[in-house]
Amino acid sequence: MEIAFYSPAGSALLGKVREKSSAGAKARVVFAAILARLKSCPDTSGLNLRFFRRPFGQLAVRCSSYRRALTLGMVLALCATTGLRAQQVAPDAQLRPAGAFSDATATASGDQSALAAAPEPQDTKATPEPQGAKDEPAPQTRRILGIIPNFRAISTDEKLPAQSVKEKFVTATQDSFDYSSIFIPAALAVYSLETNATPEFGNGGLGYARYLWHSAVDQTSENYMVEFVVPVITREDTRYYTLGRGGFLKRTGYALSRAVVTRSDSDKEVFNFSEVVGAGASAGLSSVYYPSRERSLGNTGKEWGIDVGIDAASFVVKEFWPDLNHWLFHGAKPSAGTKQ
Repeated sequence: MEIAFYSPAGSALLGKVREKSSAGAKARVVFAAILARLKSCPDTSGLNLRFFRRPFGQLAVRCSSYRRALTLGMVLALCATTGLRAQQVAPDAQLRPAGAFSDATATASGDQSALAAAPEPQDTKATPEPQGAKDEPAPQTRRILGIIPNFRAISTDEKLPAQSVKEKFVTATQDSFDYSSIFIPAALAVYSLETNATPEFGNGGLGYARYLWHSAVDQTSENYMVEFVVPVITREDTRYYTLGRGGFLKRTGYALSRAVVTRSDSDKEVFNFSEVVGAGASAGLSSVYYPSRERSLGNTGKEWGIDVGIDAASFVVKEFWPDLNHWLFHGAKPSAGTKQ
């Protein structure tokens, strides 16, 4: 329904309030009751009210002064915002035939006390989940997709004691000899075979077997150098601590930075000698079992860069794996301090 406000002379339109509702009759009864109360007040003695038969109904309001018109306009604007609530608490109200305002007022007066006494509708929505629980990051799991090792990933906010020498050796062994550790060497062997990276290895099945065992040895030596030998000497923590909060760019930057920044055994951020020096040592060691033609500084540097790059990419996967795991399998987020 629409309520129009005019100047005292009736020539200028001061404003309109429209209440669009499928139950227009009920809305008009609500407004009529309010207007009846206002008309009985001394300040609205010059009020002129009329109903018009329009799709949503219209009330034309004329006041004896601009001050009264503006005052009434503000009151009715507030009433318009609560029109739907009034319809809920007075479902049985009926509109008398249009034509005289006194008829509408008589109908509305009988419903006014019911509107005032009716209880507020109860909110039947479920209690929202506490904000802290909603924002709590999902935990890491022991494996990614149930296959790929994720033993070194630590859930967000999880506090652990410093790694012992034994723990560093165990994680390096797990990453090297787990049943799924063959996947990356197998993929690298296919790529190297297709690009003829080392012509001396030949082609076909024999060539692929040579690429495969070289890639497997590369991975194993790199794991032990990065996760055991160098960190024992430099006293560094080889685990990946998930950030788990912030935007995509922030978390990606954090994950990539772990290739050059890590934690020490005393829980301080330090340069990641384990990754940088360990990967370099592994690349240098590979020259022992590759053909002499491949034993060059350029090839060693290339292998070094590939090792660091693969580890940096794996940190990104570890960072976002808890979120992907939650989205893919629609599981509830348990506390961040637990593992699956």
